[in-house]
This record gives sequence, C-alpha cells and structure tokens, in this order.
Amino acid sequence: NDCPYRRTFHSDQGWAYQMNTYVQTLKDNRIFQSMSRKGTCLDNSPMENFFSILKQELYYGKNYRSQNELRRAIENYIYYYNNYRIKEKLNWKSPVEFRQFNQKTA
Repeated sequence: NDCPYRRTFHSDQGWAYQMNTYVQTLKDNRIFQSMSRKGTCLDNSPMENFFSILKQELYYGKNYRSQNELRRAIENYIYYYNNYRIKEKLNWKSPVEFRQFNQKTA
C-alpha cells in the first residue's frame, strides 16, 4: 500500500485472466493487469533476462535465513545491476557509465 507507483502484473499467456479469485485479489490490492497480444512475447524478454541473471548471480546455491534477508539482497542486487554491473550491450559499461558517456557525446 505504500508503493507510490502503479503496480502491474503482466502475463503473456492470459491464465491469470481466467481465475476469478486471482483477478479479484489483484483488484483488491490495486494491481493493474496487463497481457500481451497473441504472438507478441518479446515484451517479456528484458524482464525474463533480468530475472534469469538475478537468479544465477544472487539466488542459486545460496541460503537466506529470512524473507527480509532475501529482500535486502535483491534490493542491493538491483542497485548493483543498474549502477555498476557492466553489460556487453552497453559497450562493456555499466548503465550509469553508458548514460553519462552518451550525454557527453550528444
């Protein structure tokens, strides 16, 4: 409830639209439903890639003693991923370095 942004639940299969209890739970919690048109799965690709990397680098092989410990680890990882983790697609720069470099050359 303290989230200042619109929360969205996205499904590319539409299964969530068929479950009345689930749909009502989302509405009760002010969560917007989103679904891809048939044959347009590419909108999920960036998030699926991110979650795959997150699980590989943060989750697999590690034990977390509590939900809060896992939450802190995920929050720290997201900050690291967005600010420091270099990416081949960004010419081996972090997102911050890439944006700063492009602002200087623009």
